[in-house]
Parts: sequence; C-alpha cells; structure tokens
Amino acid sequence: MNTQQLRNLLIDKISSIRDVKYLMAIKTILDTNFPEQEPYKLTDAQRKKVRTGLEQLKNGEITSNEDLEKEEDEWLNE
Repeated sequence: MNTQQLRNLLIDKISSIRDVKYLMAIKTILDTNFPEQEPYKLTDAQRKKVRTGLEQLKNGEITSNEDLEKEEDEWLNE
C-alpha cells in the first residue's frame, strides 16, 4: 500500500466515524504530531553557519561521534 492509498483509506474510515470523542482523540493525535506552526526562520548568521557546515560535510571535514565522545571525555577529565 502506498502513501496515497493509505491516506485515502484513513480518510474513508475517519469519514465514517460518528463518535465525537473518538474524532477528538484522532484530532489530538494529529495536532500533537503535526503542530500548526510557521516554518522555522533562520537569521542570516544561522544561514551562514548552515552553509559552512554543509560545505564542510561536502569536503569531508567531519568528526565521528566516537571521536567527539573521546574529546569530551578528555575535556571533562582535565
């Protein structure tokens, strides 16, 4: 079943529900998982940091999580 088929199935099932409490429960679930909010807006400085990070990733300038944890342990033990 693809996404569109699943969406249509859910719409059909929800459309047939007459119990208001049940519908409110579904609404609560949907509101919790997909809050209505504006897209996050980045400042120019934040956009620059993101571009820098993407460029570093593209150039292979990365550090593994394991290496970061080692650095953190060393820093904490100083």
